[in-house]
Amino acid sequence: MIWLVFAFAALASYVLTGTLRSYALKRSLLDTPNARSSHTTPTPRGGGMAIVIMFLGLILVLWHWGSVDEPLAFALLGTGSGIAALGFADDHGHIAARWRLLGHFVGASWSLFWLGGLPPLVIFGALFDLGWTGHLLAVFFLVWLLNLYNFMDGIDGIAAVQAICACGGAVLCYAAADSSGLALVTGVPELLLVGAVAGFFCWNFPRARIFMGDAGSGFLGIVIGVFALQAAGQEPRLFWSWLILIGVFVVDATFTLLRRLLRGEAVYQAHRSHAYQAAARRFGRHVPVTLSVALIDLCWLLPWALGVAAGRVDGAVALMIAYLPLMGLCIWLRAGAAERV
Repeated sequence: MIWLVFAFAALASYVLTGTLRSYALKRSLLDTPNARSSHTTPTPRGGGMAIVIMFLGLILVLWHWGSVDEPLAFALLGTGSGIAALGFADDHGHIAARWRLLGHFVGASWSLFWLGGLPPLVIFGALFDLGWTGHLLAVFFLVWLLNLYNFMDGIDGIAAVQAICACGGAVLCYAAADSSGLALVTGVPELLLVGAVAGFFCWNFPRARIFMGDAGSGFLGIVIGVFALQAAGQEPRLFWSWLILIGVFVVDATFTLLRRLLRGEAVYQAHRSHAYQAAARRFGRHVPVTLSVALIDLCWLLPWALGVAAGRVDGAVALMIAYLPLMGLCIWLRAGAAERV
């Protein structure tokens, strides 16, 4: 049954994305290129709402059938719909950054309430319960994931590929962890998200005929964060697996932000200094960069994440090893460097 639902999610998302593209063209909801864009032609935006509608709709159905736990369903439905609505409104008309950020913190707090906060984590082999400090850090973690996904959604297919690889890899990690007889999450919501993103991906790669928009990218960021925290509540080491799986986005966005902060730049201003943007300029195309991200996810990060899930390597140690080459790429591509005028 779950594979039928998966196929339905992909097909319906594909159809709905095409409908949203027609809507955006009629309303002139276009992303117009500027000096800091990675695109050269005006392109419709807001296609990520197809992902949102299909995923949340099916989560509601599966919760009614008893296939998704109530706390997770309420966290996803409340936070996901709120963040998507905020992003959709911003796609249609500018919303001040302070109000967007307030909405992000409210959405993150809602999901943490239903998940029960940050679960105890295994750090270098020891179990730590951070209490209220951990819950506060978890809120910032969710808000950061939401925003870094917005930052990283800048070339054709990259945000969709990251979501597909991370969620698909997480399902494999759940299976690896479950081999020891642990009672773990089923991975059903993650598979549904893969299906919904795959339908949109067909319109966004290899040449973007519609962009995801803030509604879709912010939604993916916070939903992935919710998945990571929920999985950690079942088995603490799975939190490290999730951090490894999304390493390309975490390292690029964090490295770039810190370098710009140290230089005194306004981090909320649009720019083209991420590593993936520099790589796209070097190649002169988006396709090789997006495919490279997929290869890094599947051939480098996934094996480390699986090793952590199976208990064969410490999560913190694996994270540092997995992230080191990614930081090297950021340095080589001069991520966060001052842009030439």
